[in-house]
Amino acid sequence: MAEPPSSFVFYPSFQKQFHSLLEDIRGKRVAVIGHRRPDGDCIGSQVALVRFLQGVGVDACAVNADPIPQKLKFLVEETPVIQPELLSGEWDAVISVDCSDAYRMGPALQERFPEIIASFDHHASNTGFAKYDFVEEKSAATAQLLAGLFLDAGFDVDSVTAQALYTGIATDTGQFQYGSTTQEVFELAAYLVKRGAKPGDISEALYEHVSLARVRLLQRFLASLRIEFDGKVCIGVLPKAFFDETGACSEDVEGLVEYTRSIDGVEIGILLEELSGEIKGSLRAKREAYRVDLLAAAFGGGGHRCASGFRVEESIESIYPKIMEVIQAHLNSIKN
Repeated sequence: MAEPPSSFVFYPSFQKQFHSLLEDIRGKRVAVIGHRRPDGDCIGSQVALVRFLQGVGVDACAVNADPIPQKLKFLVEETPVIQPELLSGEWDAVISVDCSDAYRMGPALQERFPEIIASFDHHASNTGFAKYDFVEEKSAATAQLLAGLFLDAGFDVDSVTAQALYTGIATDTGQFQYGSTTQEVFELAAYLVKRGAKPGDISEALYEHVSLARVRLLQRFLASLRIEFDGKVCIGVLPKAFFDETGACSEDVEGLVEYTRSIDGVEIGILLEELSGEIKGSLRAKREAYRVDLLAAAFGGGGHRCASGFRVEESIESIYPKIMEVIQAHLNSIKN
């Protein structure tokens, strides 16, 4: 076994609680549920946690309301993530990962499983909705939190688990570019590579298989960008017509919001995506001072200080002026 990256305990405040959780669920059937529109941190964390639980005698499986994006299917070859309609029989407990609240699991799963025994998450807006809440905002990814807990527990990370954890950390740090990338993140990543994670394979799967439909969607999205508030805010839209015209699907939207934030002078980037009867907003900030989690909260959403989102039953036309009003008040509060 590769030596752990450090001799210290990563999450000392969670040790007792983590052992209590394991005692509560040992020998039981547990569903590990991630959020809708799953990303690398969500799926990577689900796969890793399921494998950990199975290794300590828990009958666990991963469940997600939405299909696995094509680019993430390499993670679930040995540890499948199933959809709710295939989840049969009785389940003793439910654990959520990478969800700031129970609604993020999806309405159907939230209704089916109203009680959550544990939540593993790193979002600042987490509402503390489980019996055992393992929430660490300072962690760059939920996968980082899990990796630390596994090492604290002395768990022998196999190559599949290492691949899943590395993917979660890499994606939520923007390939180790964001401010959340610390020395501890690099230490954990290096350890996971020693345990069998393959950064090259992960990078190829995530970033080198772009569909033509996504490229065409990107063209339309870039053409929609509007610069507001003296260049501090950039807003782009994805009406349903763009998807009809290009043949793109929801997973082709992943990462497009980053183009809004990357423009010189822009502090807040926003993507408004039209879904069936609702708008999904994705918000990004260059600096924590701009607290886009507070902007998302104004529309019932949440997330991180620099990356948040929301869903509302609106149209792009009706929500745009409301967002402008909220942003204006938000920018004024920052000035003061």
